[in-house]
Amino acid sequence: MNEIITRALDKLGAQFQRTDAVALDNQRKVLDAFIANRVALRHFAPTTGYGYDDCARDTLNKLYADVFGTEDAIVSPHIASGTHALAVGLFGLLRPGQTLLCATGTPYDTLNDVIFGENIGSLRDFGIDCVIVPLADGKPDLKAVARECEKVKPSVVAVQRSRGYEMRPALSVAQIEEIAKTARTACDCMIFADNCYGEFTERVEPSFADVFVGSLIKNPGGGIAPTGGYICGSKQAIAQVESRFTAPSIGREVGSYAGDYRPFYQGLFVAPHTVAQCIKTAMLFSEVFSSLGYETMPKTGESYDDIICSIKFGDEQKLIEFCRAVQSASPIDSFAAPEPWDMPGYGDKVIMAAGAFVQGASIELSCDAPIRPPYTAYLQGGLTFEHGVLALEKCLAALGYN
Repeated sequence: MNEIITRALDKLGAQFQRTDAVALDNQRKVLDAFIANRVALRHFAPTTGYGYDDCARDTLNKLYADVFGTEDAIVSPHIASGTHALAVGLFGLLRPGQTLLCATGTPYDTLNDVIFGENIGSLRDFGIDCVIVPLADGKPDLKAVARECEKVKPSVVAVQRSRGYEMRPALSVAQIEEIAKTARTACDCMIFADNCYGEFTERVEPSFADVFVGSLIKNPGGGIAPTGGYICGSKQAIAQVESRFTAPSIGREVGSYAGDYRPFYQGLFVAPHTVAQCIKTAMLFSEVFSSLGYETMPKTGESYDDIICSIKFGDEQKLIEFCRAVQSASPIDSFAAPEPWDMPGYGDKVIMAAGAFVQGASIELSCDAPIRPPYTAYLQGGLTFEHGVLALEKCLAALGYN
């Protein structure tokens, strides 16, 4: 093993232990929910047509609500991505003439198009206004949130937990709760949280939000779920959202799935362990590249409130070589050489390394970056920590650190 990696592993022992302790508590919570909901083999069976009385679908909804501490949930393979889940949630809660307040700065690129896009179907196109409150040194500006809430009286206040393509820390559940309390004190509003990449990184989820959403090919799918997303929240809010998810006349009474439900149940069950593998991989990459003089986030000793490690290369070619090295260490399509391209929904060319069993699954070891200064790579995932170590060896060799 590379000596740089060995030294980093020696330094990270205590952090790894804390991560494993969180995973144990989350695993207990998930197991208890499976037992309480009497999950059985019959819950894996497919359905067709309208899917009336689909016990697999309905039990999966209850399971997520129990695990994430909410009154209700929509969990579906028909949610195409995290962005789809976010769009369904926002359109379910907002009405023409109302205002959305984004309390954590400009939303992630693809959601930015959902809100401000000039294409037919954006929130703006439906007459919904949006106010953005910038972060202050990477942290929520609570005074500005309160001031804007009092001024514009938003119907929904949105929070993005993960960093997107920004060099700032992910938000902890406690920070999200501070935003929620601040907004609710200043006006009558609903709290909407983008929980992508944050599930199971802490012992709790943002269950105080009226709605929070995520993708099943990220943390909660455990690397097994082949597609889908979830929308959790209060009964009132979910009732609004489900009418947008399907149609007002049917809500969740219909919706079949002719595939196998087992991966969605099994994925949730292994998710706490898989997330711990991802966090330890991110910690190792951060410590190693920090020791080599690169700016990384989070740094050793800081909390991980999502599974992402940011590495600022300051050089376009180094960034590209790093992403190509991650791809070369992938179990799928290792022979491919990623190239920057005009990816739909993004303002800059994007390079993506993602040799995954599930296409685009960022719970699997992957890396992506916009091609713009300061040329920062966003590494996430890792079904096993051992795979993360091997990939790191290849990355170091590609950059000349043999």
